Parts: sequence; structure tokens; C-alpha cells
Amino acid sequence: MRKIDLTNFQVATSETARDINRRIVLNLIRNHQPISRADLARHSGLQRSTVSVITEQLIDENWVMEGASGHVPRGRRPRFLHLNKERVGIIGINIRPAKTAIALADLDAHFLAQESLPTAQNPEQFIAELIARVRNLIKTHPEISYEGIGMSLPGRIDLASQRLVFAPNLGWGDVDLQTPLEQATGLPVELENAANACALAEFWFGRHSEGVRNLIAVTVSEGIGGGLILNGQIVRGSTGMAGEFGHVTIVEDGLECRCGNRGCWEVYASNSAAVRFYDQAASRLRNGKAGARSVASAPTFDDVLRLAEQGAPKANEALHQMAHYLGVGIALLITGLAPDVIIIVGEVTRAWNQISPVIDEVIKGRSVTHAPTRIIPTDPASDPRLRGTIALVLQKHFGAPSVA
Repeated sequence: MRKIDLTNFQVATSETARDINRRIVLNLIRNHQPISRADLARHSGLQRSTVSVITEQLIDENWVMEGASGHVPRGRRPRFLHLNKERVGIIGINIRPAKTAIALADLDAHFLAQESLPTAQNPEQFIAELIARVRNLIKTHPEISYEGIGMSLPGRIDLASQRLVFAPNLGWGDVDLQTPLEQATGLPVELENAANACALAEFWFGRHSEGVRNLIAVTVSEGIGGGLILNGQIVRGSTGMAGEFGHVTIVEDGLECRCGNRGCWEVYASNSAAVRFYDQAASRLRNGKAGARSVASAPTFDDVLRLAEQGAPKANEALHQMAHYLGVGIALLITGLAPDVIIIVGEVTRAWNQISPVIDEVIKGRSVTHAPTRIIPTDPASDPRLRGTIALVLQKHFGAPSVA
């Protein structure tokens, strides 16, 4: 039970009740479509007249469509309702240090169009290029009724100003992405940290979220991020910085991190860390064997994964080191928060069969809570970061409203 915050609350009015009932009906249609008005009344416990008013409003707003008629022994044949997926669309933007993805999706996060652009180092230049791309996407699909834009970022958003304020791997300072995009498109823009977006993607669209109330998404890429859903709600903290486990020190007096601290989790368990481990192992081989050459002069994490798949010993050694430190951080999360599920997001999941035993062994030795936490890799092809941007807008209409 939550305590009522007497410094920040909204009293329940008749409009609040209507909003709650509307969201209940909308979610029932989403989960049970096609469904009749009578079945909506039975599932919700609402009066049929109330259901009728709500559904007519949803039809008028293009959220819902009437489909085929049902068969009954006598009386009026019911019309089945379903979400208007083809009419209502959401734009998703996933910003990463090298490349930014843009997509148009329906209400089930099925992508109708996708494109990408290089992420410019200058934020002003990037915003101008992004606005041009989004405007063109909207122009290309005039038949769509756009509900908003969701954007995920490799950093943290200040809750009060809605500005990007912490993104060491992106290299930008204090940046306002929301205002210029809203002014250019006329659409509301929802910003979120990439790890939180991944957590929302699993919570709304995932195969492992049924009955789950406590979930953590760990994003493993250039850095490491943590997205927390506890008791069914995203945890952002007082400033929006909650979840920065990638910058928790796990090695005392360790290597310097881009954030300025030393020994951070992401310095030892990110994609960049695996590349560094591989470089170090390859250097030892070259120094110990005259004439030996590196497979790649400047290897990438994709190179390390590919070499590991081919059985290269040094690449396997690098992934094992990375997996060990991933296990160290995950054990901390399990001990401290005991979530139902931890979702691992990133290209490293391609090597899950290889790294999972290492992670499990470390967790067994370091976590003493014996929490029945499931650790599940996501499919990189599913693009959870981009799907999470769709969930950002979707939850504004389908999520429970805040009244206290």
C-alpha cells in the first residue's frame, strides 16, 4: 500500500473514475480482442450503458474499431471490438552513440517503417537532422493518426526539466531534446533512459512478464544501464538517476570510467570491456610468439563474438572475463532487490550458452538471498530499446492513472 503524498496528489473526481474505467475497457479490448460489449461488461463489472458510452468514445477517437458480428440464438447480434492498429501509430526513436533508429509502430509494437541516421556528435546538428527525418516519416504516412513520440537515450533525464543531464557514453552535456521535437511535429514527446525503456518493453510486450511485478532490465552495450520496475512501477528516484548500476564501483581503485569514477561495473562488464580483455589476451599472445598477428587491428565487440563462435581461445577468454563481472553485478541486484525476473539486453546474448554458466556460478557464490530470480536473455533482433519507446507512449493511455 502506498502512502498518500500530501505535497503532490490529485483528488479523485468523477473525471478520475471515468479515466480509470476507460483504461480498464481499453486494456480488456487489447487483451481479449475481438470482444463484444456484453463481454466487456462481464469482464469489467461495469454497467452495459457505461461500457457503451466508453466504447463509442474510443471508436470516435480511432482507438477502437467494430468488426464482424457474432452469432446468438436470438436477439441483436453483437458487434466485436478490436484495437484500430492500422489507424493509430506511435513513433519511436532510439538514440545510441553511433547510430539512431527511428520507427513507426502500431499499438502492438509491430514496426510499420524503420530507418536510421548517424548520431552526430554535435547535439544541435543531431536535433535538426532528427526533426527532418521525423517530419518526412509523418508526411510519408498521412493515413496514420499519431499518438506521440517515444525516445530512449543512453543516459538519464532530469524529472523536473525533462532534459538529458547524464550521458557519459554519448558525450553530450545538458540537452533539451523534447521541446524542439514537440514544436516541430505538434506531438507529445516522452523521454526515457534506454534501460527503463527496455524494462517497459518487456513489461508491456514481453513473453516473460505474465504475473511479474518486479523486473530489472540490464542493458549491456557501450556501457551498462539498469531499468527497475518494482511493484509494477518504474523506479526513477528523486532526480531520475535511479538505476545507474553501471557506475557502481565493483573494483576498488580500478580502471577509470568515463563518468570520472574508478572501478565502475561497466568498465569491467560492458562490450568495451570485452574488447579490452581480448586486446590484452591477444597482446600476450603476440609478445610470447614472434611473428604472431592480431586477427583485426582494431577489433569490435562483434569481432569478439564472431571469433568466440569460431572457437578462438582468446575471444572465449575475453567473454568469460566479461561474464564473470556481469555475474558480480547481477548478484548485487538479486541480493539487494530480489526481483522476479532480470532481463539481459544486448549483443552479448548471442553468446548466452557460453556466458550463462559463468554468470550462474558467480551468482551462486555471491548472492545469499536464494531469491528465485529468473535471468533471461532477450533476442537482439527484437530490438527491445526501440520497442520500449513505443511502450512509453502506450502506457500514457493504457497504464493506471496516478491519483495519489
